[in-house]
Amino acid sequence: MSVSPAVLMRLVASAHTVAEKAGAIVRKVLHSGELGIVEKTGANDLQTLADRLAQQSICASLSRHFPKITIIGEEDLPAEEIKEDLIESGFSEEILQKTCPVEYRGLKEEELVVWVDPLDGTKEYTEASRCLHHQTEAQIPRKGSDTSQPYSTALRLLDNVTVLIGIAYGGRAIAGVINQPFYNYELGTGAALGRTMWGMPGLGAFGFQLREVPGDRRIVTTTRSHSNKLVTDCVDAMEPHEVVRVGGAGNKIIQLVEGKASAYVFASPGCKKWDTCAPEAILHAVGGKLTDMHGNAYCYDANVKHMNSAGVLATLRNHEYYVSRVPQSVLQALKSE
Repeated sequence: MSVSPAVLMRLVASAHTVAEKAGAIVRKVLHSGELGIVEKTGANDLQTLADRLAQQSICASLSRHFPKITIIGEEDLPAEEIKEDLIESGFSEEILQKTCPVEYRGLKEEELVVWVDPLDGTKEYTEASRCLHHQTEAQIPRKGSDTSQPYSTALRLLDNVTVLIGIAYGGRAIAGVINQPFYNYELGTGAALGRTMWGMPGLGAFGFQLREVPGDRRIVTTTRSHSNKLVTDCVDAMEPHEVVRVGGAGNKIIQLVEGKASAYVFASPGCKKWDTCAPEAILHAVGGKLTDMHGNAYCYDANVKHMNSAGVLATLRNHEYYVSRVPQSVLQALKSE
């Protein structure tokens, strides 16, 4: 007699297909050229039609199958009826076939909290759109092709964009799904766009090839558009051989797990729980670590404040070294939760 998959595995299997649906929405809105941009708190904190539609799709789809879970999304949207074409009902069969770690097998829906960032890297998304306005998917120039500089810049910006769905239990990030809607654009017009990676501590991480920066090099990735003296001082204190400035928290964790960076250093408030829950789960699944600048873990309970007010420090290896390099001025400025 077959045994029904654990609730957590079903939720992750659903989140995987839901994230792919959200990624398709993000691409469709970009290609339409009608982004419907709204400033939330300022020019560096934007919301687009893609943010709104993707969050509606994710929240409504997951709620339909798992009505007792708590879902916390980045966008503060009015309650309204969701169009049926935004609903994704599928499950990843590959994930359903995997064995749930023993410690998670008995979890109930009502014990799980889902943190959703429907479009991480909105600033880069809107900047790219200005260059690619009214281009169809088939017409978008690809990385490496004969393109003008503005197009090349726009395409690189799209690497920063991700969809994040993180799952927490008991305050800990225990599973995460990241969709990169524009992955593969460099392979040419015929390539399928997008990829989805996921991970669960105790089970592993899937959808990418784990790589590490050579042990004799320190490459720090940090914010592209939200820097200040505290951030710069902290990055400098790590004595990096190279600094990689990119957008999106999800994208920075991808830099870590694909060997493009050794540490993600952001010594400032600004990141929220929906930015870090999914990436933390995937990073943890491959032996990495994400904490505040003091080295303390963040809590992902439903009732916590959304801001990661003590900054973010994430590494694939040697976390203690990077914690030890954080300047006292940063520790004093950023109080741990």
